[in-house]
Amino acid sequence: MLELARDLLPLLDRGETVAVVTVSRVARSAPRGAGAAMAVTASGRVIGSISGGCVEGDAVLLATHALATGVGATAAFGFTDAQAHAAGLACGGSVEVVVSVVSPRSLAHATLAHAAVRGRARIAIVATGTEAGRIVPVPERQERQERQERQERQESPEGALMLPAAYAGEDLLVVSSAPAPWLIVIGAGEHAAALCRVGSAVGFRVTVCDPWARLVTPERFPAAAELVEDYPDRWLGGIPVDELDARTAVCVLTHDERLDVPALRVALGLPVGFVGAMGARSTVARRAALLRQSGVTDEALARLHSPVGLDLGGSSPEETALSVLAEIVGARHGGTGLALRDLSGRIHPARTDAACVLARTP
Repeated sequence: MLELARDLLPLLDRGETVAVVTVSRVARSAPRGAGAAMAVTASGRVIGSISGGCVEGDAVLLATHALATGVGATAAFGFTDAQAHAAGLACGGSVEVVVSVVSPRSLAHATLAHAAVRGRARIAIVATGTEAGRIVPVPERQERQERQERQERQESPEGALMLPAAYAGEDLLVVSSAPAPWLIVIGAGEHAAALCRVGSAVGFRVTVCDPWARLVTPERFPAAAELVEDYPDRWLGGIPVDELDARTAVCVLTHDERLDVPALRVALGLPVGFVGAMGARSTVARRAALLRQSGVTDEALARLHSPVGLDLGGSSPEETALSVLAEIVGARHGGTGLALRDLSGRIHPARTDAACVLARTP
């Protein structure tokens, strides 16, 4: 439910009670992973999604019943491949959910407030038994041990964890949220404005940096979370390392080697997941030579996505932005960038109790 913090917090602050349906387990292919949530208000408003439309109708009925009784519940939706289309779960997987009744007095209220402001938060939900749906304190020691074991198995330590028999003998679902991934756009031209809009719509926190004050304005970049008037290399070099991670992407769209070469030299030395730069192939070759002359190694240059973007055939700023963002998302998740019809196997990766980190919408 942490992913819904921005929507749920105003309701709880007004004294409303909501029912939240959280995915506790998934198997085989499923559109969303453990920890995904949707909420239903007393007026019938639905917030969020747990399956991309596969089982939302049944989930709404569960939530409505929980609101009427004040009691949490669990349910399972399982489908064979042959039953999938008729039953509604077109992906052919199975989903287990737990329903929580969240009131303004619930422990969840304070946690949601923290998630809405800070982005990073954790919440624990009893997933089985007669107290299913209850929000309880996170068992720090057991959660820490499980995350450590995941790291040793080279699995992601983040996301949703199912802790067996962790609460009075019942399973406990611990869901963590992370701040929105950071997209740093260097440059303030039309392509930068389009990438800012598209990136924000996808869920990135977008920062735009350019030395020209007349270009870096809220009117030109209404979707930006932050506007920086500074030389990009100087500003990038001043970012604390602990604010960067593998989900951070830097895109240089300046079309001016006096700005983009110094900016890329700094960016390629940062602990970020993606560094890209726009430019024609002749520009890319010249820029690479200048970067080598400035001391950038071939190993570091191998990280650079340039020309940035996938080959979609478009040319407008908006189409280019879509191409750039598609490559960023593909690189982040290990996608191929190919048309799905040309691939075989599952569209969605097979999932277990562990799912991806739930990013807060900026």
